Amino acid sequence: PQEPSVFRKLSVEDNIRAVLEMAKLSKEEQRARLEELIDEFGLEKVRKSRGDTLSGGERRRTEIARALATSPKFILLDEPFAGIDPIAVEDIQYIVAKLKTKNIGILITDHNVQETLSITDRAYLMFEGAILKAGTAEELAADEMVRKVYLGKHFELRKKVIDLDEN
Repeated sequence: PQEPSVFRKLSVEDNIRAVLEMAKLSKEEQRARLEELIDEFGLEKVRKSRGDTLSGGERRRTEIARALATSPKFILLDEPFAGIDPIAVEDIQYIVAKLKTKNIGILITDHNVQETLSITDRAYLMFEGAILKAGTAEELAADEMVRKVYLGKHFELRKKVIDLDEN
């Protein structure tokens, strides 16, 4: 997100725990789910760190882990690629690919077109609150009107193949 949504004064653990406490889980199930999320999102080294000390990528992973604490069917990632370095971008793309294999629907809003289109199944280009064009990333990248008003004539779509076994 443009504005970090982690609780800045809370540790990574407590950020996730705050959501888990609202879930209908026993204390033991909450502890187990917390450990699962810390491990899954590579947050072990920063689990005791306060939200305001995290890097952009660590903050983003914490936000996603927290969003998944209650096992939702869909999540919204608001500008997940904003303000993070290229390695963190790849981490988030990997996380999105992994979530897709778990049948979790993901809605991404982002201005970083290349990073977003490279991993999406379907995209919607909006202008002034209305859908201008919808389709696959390939369809949008090939559309003359989309290239003219948004992507630019030299835009080149680079679809990302993510190896889920590499991490």
